[in-house]
Amino acid sequence: MATEIERKFLLANDSWRNDVQAASRIAQGYLNTDPERTVRVRIKGAQGYLTIKGRNSGISRAEFEYEVPLADAEAMLALCPQVLDKTRHLVEFAGFTWEIDEFHGDNAGLVVAEIELPTESTAFDRPAWLGQEVSGEACYYNSALSTHPYKNW
Repeated sequence: MATEIERKFLLANDSWRNDVQAASRIAQGYLNTDPERTVRVRIKGAQGYLTIKGRNSGISRAEFEYEVPLADAEAMLALCPQVLDKTRHLVEFAGFTWEIDEFHGDNAGLVVAEIELPTESTAFDRPAWLGQEVSGEACYYNSALSTHPYKNW
């Protein structure tokens, strides 16, 4: 089984922007947001993805992601009640790739950094721009942002 082990943080400042190595626009929506399983469709560039995630257990959860044809992803995205719009910035720091999501639209103003780890106990260096950890706070899950956008907090 595929397992995602991820920690999520707010940002203390914008100095991470100086180290961005790549960025891509992402549109994603949720076909199912049940806490036991979420089903996400995403378009990143010219590629579509379908992702199924299980319930969180700490910072781990089952994750299955599959490439799908762009036309299929567009059709599935049209079925989603809300579509998130964000730019994902990639920043390398101390041997890890940080994914920094800068949200647009109803979630504008929210910027979140994520790091995927090989184990829950893996140590990592914290960049100076890293702020408060929000890994266990459901309001920061993308699936939650699709139904309770940041602008309404």
